[in-house]
Amino acid sequence: MSGHSKWHTIKHKKGALDAKRGKIFTKLIKEITVAARTGGSGDVDSNARLRKAVTDAKAQNMPNDTIDRAIKRGTGELEGVNYEEITYEGYGPNGVAVLVETMTDNRNRTVAEIRHIFTKNSGNLGEAGSVAWMFDKKGYIVVDKAVKSEEELFEIAIDAGAEDLKDEGEVFEIFTAPDTFDAVNEAIKAAGIEPQAAEVTMIPQNEIKLEGGDAKTMLKLYDALEDNDDVQKIYANFDIDENEME
Repeated sequence: MSGHSKWHTIKHKKGALDAKRGKIFTKLIKEITVAARTGGSGDVDSNARLRKAVTDAKAQNMPNDTIDRAIKRGTGELEGVNYEEITYEGYGPNGVAVLVETMTDNRNRTVAEIRHIFTKNSGNLGEAGSVAWMFDKKGYIVVDKAVKSEEELFEIAIDAGAEDLKDEGEVFEIFTAPDTFDAVNEAIKAAGIEPQAAEVTMIPQNEIKLEGGDAKTMLKLYDALEDNDDVQKIYANFDIDENEME
C-alpha cells in the first residue's frame, strides 16, 4: 500500500488538465446518473454512492442544475442514455496489472477502444479475473499531517471502524472496509478535518517498480486510458519515482 498517496497526488495534478479538456464533467455526470439509477433513489441522504458523486461534482464547481438533470436521468424522470458498468483487466509494461472501470452505452465500441489503447501502448487486454485478484477493495482517506497528531487521528478513525492508519511522509493514509468508509469519513469530518482525498478504491497488494522506458510507456498507457470518454477509473500496481513521474 506504500506510496498510494504519492500516485494520488500526481493524479490530482493531472486532474487539472482533465478539467480543461472538459473530460471531468462528462465522467462525473455519468457517475451521478448511474448512482441515482443503481442506488434506487435520487436522494443523496439515503444513497451513499450518489452522495459521494454529488460531492465530487460540487468540488469541481458543477452547476446545481446540471447535477439535478443527471440525477433525474438516473431516476427516469428525464429521458437519458442507459449506461452499463463494465470493468476491463489487462497488463501494462513489465507485467503491471491494470483495472479499468468504464461506463458505456455501447460495449462493443468500448472494448474495441480499450483493446486498441492497450495494444498501442505495449500492453494487452486480459480475461475477466486475470488481475482483479491482485487488488483489495478498500475505503481510502488521506489527511494532511499538520491537521492532527497521529494519536488523535488514529483514535478518531479506529473508533469509527477504520482498519489501519499509515504514516506516508507529509500525510496519513487511513484504510477502511468498503462498508465502513462512510462512517469513518463522516467521523473525520465531524472532528473538523477535511480530507485531501476520500474514496472507495482498489489497493494493489504488491507494486512493480518501473523506471526509464517502462515508466514512460506505462504513463502513456495510463494517459490514453484516462483520456477515453467511457473510462471512469483506472487502478494499476506500478510504482514510479515521483520525480520521474512528473
